[in-house]
Amino acid sequence: MRLTLHADYALRILMYLAARPGRPSSTQEMADAYAISKHHLVRVVQTLAGLGYVEVRPGRSGGVLLARAPGDIRLGKVVRAGEPDFHLVECFDREHNTCPIAPACGLKGVLAEARDAFLATLDKYTLEDLLRRSKPGLADLFLPTGTSEDPG
Repeated sequence: MRLTLHADYALRILMYLAARPGRPSSTQEMADAYAISKHHLVRVVQTLAGLGYVEVRPGRSGGVLLARAPGDIRLGKVVRAGEPDFHLVECFDREHNTCPIAPACGLKGVLAEARDAFLATLDKYTLEDLLRRSKPGLADLFLPTGTSEDPG
């Protein structure tokens, strides 16, 4: 099983923002930090904003900020919002299923159980949990090489 880029980038954006609390970040800055397409990132930010996970402030001093506390953002909900479906195999899609053994096959039930366990595990964790599990210096990894944000 593999997450779509949309779900993957949604998690990355949230981690980026949570690692730098209270600091507005531009989509270009986040795209550069992850070496990913800004165009795709903008669409993911729009999704996250529509769901109330992030706030987008326009203007020169604006940017993207978390709209909720990291402890209030469940990973399972984010992944569900970023995935178009969880059809692991063809028979999960009733409208387009052409598998000839589907009526008698036991695989669908096993795969559905595995999918549900995957999502249940993600539901147990919040963005705050990810920050706690990350190593010190996570925010520093998002800085361009050779720079420091030491305020003192």
